[in-house]
Amino acid sequence: MHLTQGVEAAGMLRGAFPDAGSMTPTELLAAYEAQLRETIEAVGSERVGEETGLDPELLAAIRSGDSPRIELTDAAAILATDPDRPAADAIAAEARDILLLGMTTAVLDVDGLASAIGDALEPKEIQQKVEGRQPMSLCEYALLHQELAASGA
Repeated sequence: MHLTQGVEAAGMLRGAFPDAGSMTPTELLAAYEAQLRETIEAVGSERVGEETGLDPELLAAIRSGDSPRIELTDAAAILATDPDRPAADAIAAEARDILLLGMTTAVLDVDGLASAIGDALEPKEIQQKVEGRQPMSLCEYALLHQELAASGA
């Protein structure tokens, strides 16, 4: 089953959510999670677990809509189990690139972005997460993605 249906495969966190700036971070996170659920259901929990090495309880929580804490790299690994999508590393790298490009478009540096999100993350944390030097949760990604989309609109 082709899950991207008209969406650029590598741009899953961008292309599938062109209205990210008009959503709340919570709504955007729920949309990401829906895409993860769709992938798990289409590919199968067992196969996703085998290919990603992720805990079956985490996959079950995602499938049931419990909104567990999940890292961006783990979300990318789940999405990469769809044979029509690129490798997990490519998905995660593009997701981080989306944030970097969003900062450029919105003309925000890490200090400005930290301020814009109410200092939920420190500027140094944002920089390290965007550069991939520190893990980023999908929730943090949604917060940053939404703010940058809204600021760059």
